[in-house]
Amino acid sequence: MSIREFVKERRRLVHLTQPELAEKAGVGLRFVRELEQGKETLRLDKVNQVLKLFGSEVGVVPSVRKIQLEDLR
Repeated sequence: MSIREFVKERRRLVHLTQPELAEKAGVGLRFVRELEQGKETLRLDKVNQVLKLFGSEVGVVPSVRKIQLEDLR
């Protein structure tokens, strides 16, 4: 599930409009709209402000294949 889908689904589950979510999260309505539309360039701190309302946050997730430091050189 994408962040876009997650936010939209959770917002609807708790019966919030986009303007209500924006106000509760302390972000602008435009930001919420862009987040739910899947805009690829959004500030992570603001994404986390929204996700925090749903008990979640964006973080580092290990990939299936562990990358060795030598691979990066």
